[in-house]
Amino acid sequence: MITNSWFFDAMLYIYALSLLFTFSDFIQRNPRAKRTGTGLLVVVWLMQTLFLVTQLVYSGRMLSFSIFDSLFLFSWLLIALSILLTLLMRIEFVLFLVSLAGFIVAAIASFDHNYVTPIAARWEVGDELLFIHVSLAVSSYAAFFYSAVFSGMLLFLHTGLKKKQYSVTIRRMPSLDRIQRYASRAVIVGTPLLLLSLILGIVWIILEREWGLLLDVKVISSIFILMIYGIYLWRLIAAKTTWPRLAILNLGAFAVVFLNYMTSSWLSNFH
Repeated sequence: MITNSWFFDAMLYIYALSLLFTFSDFIQRNPRAKRTGTGLLVVVWLMQTLFLVTQLVYSGRMLSFSIFDSLFLFSWLLIALSILLTLLMRIEFVLFLVSLAGFIVAAIASFDHNYVTPIAARWEVGDELLFIHVSLAVSSYAAFFYSAVFSGMLLFLHTGLKKKQYSVTIRRMPSLDRIQRYASRAVIVGTPLLLLSLILGIVWIILEREWGLLLDVKVISSIFILMIYGIYLWRLIAAKTTWPRLAILNLGAFAVVFLNYMTSSWLSNFH
């Protein structure tokens, strides 16, 4: 029977990557991203199927009707539904929501039972959940920083072109269209990563029954940051905002991210 936590860790990382590609297709229709996301989702479903089969072989029955088994089977069914929706329908928003629900259930099921053996001897299962949570958060911050850099470049190039200052630096920079594309793609990557990190953090709070942390500064500020980048993506999709204004909004959003990172360590009790 599969009990080592590396299996469940790998499953959640692959699942998160699948959601990232699915979200990218939802924001800006991208058939290649959709195929990649679906392929990764199939890998997760096969991993869960392998676990269920090994459990059947090990115990002689598929389910013991525990909360863990029920949640794991529910996650397996949600993923199967997501794959079916991908093949039969073209409703990317519904597909993303169903896949996201499956991710939440899989995270709870994977770390809320006594069969999992942590990778490090000194760790507990909850510590690995926190590790995944932090790694996704840091990855999202890196993506937001990358996007902010390109937004700064866009404003610099736009100002130079507007003033007709064709310096060597400006001539060597990419086009405004390419810079904006890089900036928006980084936000499309960072936003779902931060969302998944927040979800795993809340799952950890629920499993540890630390209910007071639901009102912690880090949780509330992360929700606020998601709202700001959600506004950015909405304006990007609606195409009613000029590129310089999007760049200013992006830089303002990253300023909030940086402020949150610098101050939450003093004000927060969450890890």
